[in-house]
Amino acid sequence: MIGRLNHVAIAVPDLEAAAAQYRSALGANVGEPQDEPDHGVTVIFIELPNTKIELLYPLGENSPIQGFLDKNPAGGIHHVCYEVEDILAARDHLKASGLRVLGDGEPKIGAHGKPVLFLHPKDMNGTLTELEQV
Repeated sequence: MIGRLNHVAIAVPDLEAAAAQYRSALGANVGEPQDEPDHGVTVIFIELPNTKIELLYPLGENSPIQGFLDKNPAGGIHHVCYEVEDILAARDHLKASGLRVLGDGEPKIGAHGKPVLFLHPKDMNGTLTELEQV
Protein backbone atom coordinates (compact mmCIF):
# COMPACT_ATOMS: atom_id res chain seq x y z
CA MET A 1 0.00 0.00 0.00
CA ILE A 2 2.68 2.58 0.90
CA GLY A 3 4.94 3.84 -1.80
CA ARG A 4 8.23 5.65 -1.59
CA LEU A 5 9.44 7.78 1.29
CA ASN A 6 8.33 11.30 0.40
CA HIS A 7 10.16 13.18 3.16
CA VAL A 8 11.51 13.24 6.68
CA ALA A 9 10.37 16.27 8.68
CA ILE A 10 12.68 17.90 11.20
CA ALA A 11 11.43 20.51 13.68
CA VAL A 12 14.02 23.26 14.08
CA PRO A 13 14.35 26.14 16.57
CA ASP A 14 15.91 28.46 13.94
CA LEU A 15 14.63 27.96 10.42
CA GLU A 16 17.12 30.22 8.65
CA ALA A 17 20.12 28.72 10.48
CA ALA A 18 18.98 25.20 9.64
CA ALA A 19 18.44 26.09 5.97
CA ALA A 20 21.86 27.78 5.82
CA GLN A 21 23.50 24.70 7.31
CA TYR A 22 21.99 22.41 4.67
CA ARG A 23 22.84 24.91 1.92
CA SER A 24 26.44 25.71 2.89
CA ALA A 25 27.75 22.76 4.87
CA LEU A 26 25.98 20.02 2.90
CA GLY A 27 25.61 21.71 -0.48
CA ALA A 28 21.90 20.87 -0.66
CA ASN A 29 19.25 22.40 -2.90
CA VAL A 30 17.25 24.39 -0.31
CA GLY A 31 13.84 25.82 -1.18
CA GLU A 32 12.19 29.01 0.03
CA PRO A 33 10.19 29.29 3.28
CA GLN A 34 6.52 28.51 2.80
CA ASP A 35 3.83 29.32 5.39
CA GLU A 36 1.21 26.63 5.94
CA PRO A 37 -1.34 28.33 8.22
CA ASP A 38 -3.74 25.34 8.19
CA HIS A 39 -0.99 23.25 9.79
CA GLY A 40 0.56 25.98 11.96
CA VAL A 41 4.01 25.72 10.39
CA THR A 42 6.49 27.41 8.12
CA VAL A 43 8.33 24.83 6.03
CA ILE A 44 11.40 24.69 3.86
CA PHE A 45 11.95 21.68 1.63
CA ILE A 46 15.42 20.40 0.87
CA GLU A 47 15.56 18.38 -2.34
CA LEU A 48 17.69 15.24 -2.28
CA PRO A 49 18.21 12.81 -5.17
CA ASN A 50 15.99 10.16 -3.56
CA THR A 51 13.64 12.09 -1.21
CA LYS A 52 13.20 15.41 0.62
CA ILE A 53 13.89 16.85 4.07
CA GLU A 54 11.19 19.16 5.41
CA LEU A 55 12.32 21.73 7.95
CA LEU A 56 9.45 22.72 10.25
CA TYR A 57 9.19 25.92 12.25
CA PRO A 58 6.22 27.14 14.34
CA LEU A 59 3.75 29.51 12.69
CA GLY A 60 1.34 31.16 15.11
CA GLU A 61 0.67 30.67 18.80
CA ASN A 62 -1.14 27.33 18.44
CA SER A 63 1.49 25.62 16.34
CA PRO A 64 1.93 21.92 17.18
CA ILE A 65 5.61 22.39 16.36
CA GLN A 66 6.02 24.83 19.26
CA GLY A 67 4.91 22.10 21.64
CA PHE A 68 7.42 19.71 20.08
CA LEU A 69 10.21 22.29 20.41
CA ASP A 70 9.24 23.02 24.03
CA LYS A 71 9.91 19.34 24.77
CA ASN A 72 12.92 19.15 22.40
CA PRO A 73 14.59 22.60 22.39
CA ALA A 74 17.33 21.56 19.96
CA GLY A 75 14.72 20.23 17.51
CA GLY A 76 14.60 16.76 16.03
CA ILE A 77 12.80 14.38 13.72
CA HIS A 78 9.11 15.17 13.86
CA HIS A 79 7.58 12.73 11.34
CA VAL A 80 8.12 10.62 8.26
CA CYS A 81 5.91 10.84 5.18
CA TYR A 82 5.07 7.97 2.82
CA GLU A 83 3.31 8.23 -0.49
CA VAL A 84 0.05 6.39 -1.20
CA GLU A 85 -1.92 6.12 -4.44
CA ASP A 86 -5.37 6.55 -2.85
CA ILE A 87 -5.46 8.27 0.52
CA LEU A 88 -9.08 7.39 1.28
CA ALA A 89 -8.53 3.70 0.54
CA ALA A 90 -5.35 3.81 2.65
CA ARG A 91 -7.22 5.50 5.51
CA ASP A 92 -10.02 2.95 5.42
CA HIS A 93 -7.58 0.04 5.32
CA LEU A 94 -5.52 1.42 8.21
CA LYS A 95 -8.57 2.13 10.36
CA ALA A 96 -9.86 -1.38 9.68
CA SER A 97 -6.44 -2.63 10.82
CA GLY A 98 -6.90 -0.81 14.14
CA LEU A 99 -4.67 2.21 13.49
CA ARG A 100 -5.79 5.68 14.57
CA VAL A 101 -5.95 8.55 12.10
CA LEU A 102 -5.41 11.90 13.81
CA GLY A 103 -7.90 14.75 13.61
CA ASP A 104 -11.32 14.14 12.16
CA GLY A 105 -10.03 11.43 9.80
CA GLU A 106 -10.55 13.54 6.70
CA PRO A 107 -7.52 14.43 4.55
CA LYS A 108 -6.21 18.00 4.63
CA ILE A 109 -4.20 19.66 1.90
CA GLY A 110 -0.49 19.49 2.75
CA ALA A 111 2.52 21.59 1.80
CA HIS A 112 2.74 19.99 -1.65
CA GLY A 113 -0.90 20.83 -2.42
CA LYS A 114 -1.91 17.16 -2.06
CA PRO A 115 -4.18 15.40 0.46
CA VAL A 116 -2.45 14.21 3.64
CA LEU A 117 -3.34 12.30 6.82
CA PHE A 118 -1.39 11.59 9.99
CA LEU A 119 -1.33 8.34 11.96
CA HIS A 120 -1.02 8.27 15.73
CA PRO A 121 2.61 7.67 16.77
CA LYS A 122 1.59 5.13 19.43
CA ASP A 123 0.24 2.96 16.61
CA MET A 124 3.37 3.37 14.48
CA ASN A 125 6.23 2.34 16.78
CA GLY A 126 6.54 5.80 18.33
CA THR A 127 6.76 7.64 15.00
CA LEU A 128 4.29 10.24 13.81
CA THR A 129 3.52 9.10 10.26
CA GLU A 130 2.11 11.19 7.44
CA LEU A 131 0.55 9.73 4.31
CA GLU A 132 0.44 11.86 1.16
CA GLN A 133 -1.58 10.99 -1.93
CA VAL A 134 0.50 11.13 -5.11
